[in-house]
Amino acid sequence: MANWIIGSAICTLAAVLLVSSTIASSEGPFIVAHKKASLTRLKSGSERVSVSIDVYNQGSATAYDVTLNDDSWSQEIFDVVAGNTSVSWERLDAGALLSHSFELEAKTKTVFYSPPAVITFRIPTKAALQEAYSTPILPLDVLADRPPEKKFDWRLLAKYGSLVSVISIVVLFVYLVASPTSNAAKGSKKKR
Repeated sequence: MANWIIGSAICTLAAVLLVSSTIASSEGPFIVAHKKASLTRLKSGSERVSVSIDVYNQGSATAYDVTLNDDSWSQEIFDVVAGNTSVSWERLDAGALLSHSFELEAKTKTVFYSPPAVITFRIPTKAALQEAYSTPILPLDVLADRPPEKKFDWRLLAKYGSLVSVISIVVLFVYLVASPTSNAAKGSKKKR
């Protein structure tokens, strides 16, 4: 009986939270931002970080004076090569997507932890600026010593190559034996 009451209370609480979040998101803009970063090794001792941030408005109203700021990239570790770490847009309509990207070049070898980017926007019904945060990125191991990648492991071929060949021949034999005869073989019979 007690378990049923606790389960019922949890289900009711979950339903209330779901309904309230749906109502809250339907009344205005709801900003969701996704931040991605990728490393590209140019030459020995040089590496670039490509950062892209997608900003979505999942709400039902337009967000105005949208500003994206990602100034967490230390100037002691990175140089901005292309683009800017901050950008502004006049508006972000409901259901729309805005993207921003920039490229950095690493100067020192380190593991870098970048916090989320900050998005500020204005809602006409509220006086204060609203804030949203992007997803954080995984730690970047900048200028790390990486072993060269092997394209193909020849040891696997030496170990399992003969087994794969034998299985392939058996499967082909079974297919040829089990397949129906062709019309050409039937047509070679003489008619009387």
